[in-house]
Amino acid sequence: MQMAQEVLDVLIIGAGLSGIGVARYLKHRCPDKSFAILERRKAIGGTWDLFRYPGIRSDSDMHTMGYAFKPWKHAKAISDGHLIREYVEETAEENGLTPLIRFEHRVLSAVYDSADNLWTLTCATPEGETVIRTRFLFMAAGYYKYDRGYLPDFAGYEDFTGTIIHPQHWPQDYDHAGRRIAIIGSGATAVTLLPTLAETAAHVVQVQRSPTYIATRPSVDVWGNRLKRFFPGRTGYSLARWRIIFRGALMRRKFAKDIKAARRMLIGLVGKQLGGKVPDWQTHFTPKYMPWQQRLCLVPDGDMFAALRSGKAEIVTGDIERFTPTGILMTDGRQVEVDTIVTATGLDLDHFGGMRMEVDGQRVEPGRQLMYKSMMYANIPNLVYFRGYTNASWTLKVDLVAEFACRLLKFMDRNGYAQVRAPATSGDFAKIDTSTPFTSGYVLRAKARSPKSGTEAPWLAKQDYMHDRKVLRRGRIDDGTLKFATKAERVVFPPEQQAGSAPAELAAE
Repeated sequence: MQMAQEVLDVLIIGAGLSGIGVARYLKHRCPDKSFAILERRKAIGGTWDLFRYPGIRSDSDMHTMGYAFKPWKHAKAISDGHLIREYVEETAEENGLTPLIRFEHRVLSAVYDSADNLWTLTCATPEGETVIRTRFLFMAAGYYKYDRGYLPDFAGYEDFTGTIIHPQHWPQDYDHAGRRIAIIGSGATAVTLLPTLAETAAHVVQVQRSPTYIATRPSVDVWGNRLKRFFPGRTGYSLARWRIIFRGALMRRKFAKDIKAARRMLIGLVGKQLGGKVPDWQTHFTPKYMPWQQRLCLVPDGDMFAALRSGKAEIVTGDIERFTPTGILMTDGRQVEVDTIVTATGLDLDHFGGMRMEVDGQRVEPGRQLMYKSMMYANIPNLVYFRGYTNASWTLKVDLVAEFACRLLKFMDRNGYAQVRAPATSGDFAKIDTSTPFTSGYVLRAKARSPKSGTEAPWLAKQDYMHDRKVLRRGRIDDGTLKFATKAERVVFPPEQQAGSAPAELAAE
């Protein structure tokens, strides 16, 4: 093993949309800090470099999914994936971040020792293992496994004689022209693939177990583009951004007042596009859950509905019995005859980027963690975790947490602090929120091994940008919860946080 002696002020894990944005804030607001970015892959971009399936695009408006500090200049606000990747790469180049990225560094373990207030990271590289030490750790590695997506245990999987593709690893030499294709899934990936593949495929069938709420939205934000044209630079972009933020907040507030009316409206809008043109459309677009319990799928310019109306694509709703040599057999006896099956069956969550984590000899397990303001793990020193919203653009939250993290570092420097953590007791762990407001399959599958939120502040996870803006941007750093230390202070986890034990609420999962 190569033993490196360097000690950095900050290590950022991940060079995707989040990691590059966080690095830019750190460089501009804490210019005296030494830092590096560790990226397990060979390229910048994270999700937007990994996913290369046909038609990949944003499912959020780029005026809010873009960084607050860097205007989105393209006409399309619901943007193609390669443009988002180029946007992230351009941000890294403009801010001198690319030389700070250490590519092909997969973090195997992160160990914190209070004796010297340092994290020691062991990384796998093409040259072998290397060790890097840092005073602070910024986790921006995303929330799912890059190595593989989720794949249900389909009976007869090996019997199918055609091509099987998971969108997370799309083969670039696959030509879908003239093919008969089945897409298994009902989320953002499926509704993106359907119209794109239908352009040249012989026929496309979306096979879904249950429907999802889907809404049409123009890919071009006309008003946003006008604002950027009339007010060039950051001003116009900021106005376009705030317009989307306020509109989204008002819509969510309106929906919350009468969720049944919101359900009728969303389903009714689909009916206006498909009613009389697609038989039994209600079966395929009437979800069993209520709006906002899962992410709303956006269909830019109604392209999915156009494909269904044309007859080049269709939807089959029901349970899969098994794969057959020539396609898929449904439990109702229907045969879906195809030569290609695309398993758009979701993500496999991974909150620590695949690394093993330890604090003062205590193993850190994701499912035993309690989240402080959705950005720090209880009792874990000198670590900030960057995660976005489920009901708005991911980057809105990341921007706020990055600003807070920089303020935190400056506060610690001014006061001579070497360690910060959000202490939580057994009493705090007894107030874990066991409700399930978000019911997407990939979330439910990983619920037992995912960090938890509480029922009271500061452990309560609020999906509210305006609230977070007040708390994270203008709130006090020394808020009465965070504990600071100027010298070594050993951390002892409460029993509920220790590996191998859990409170009743967690054990019940």
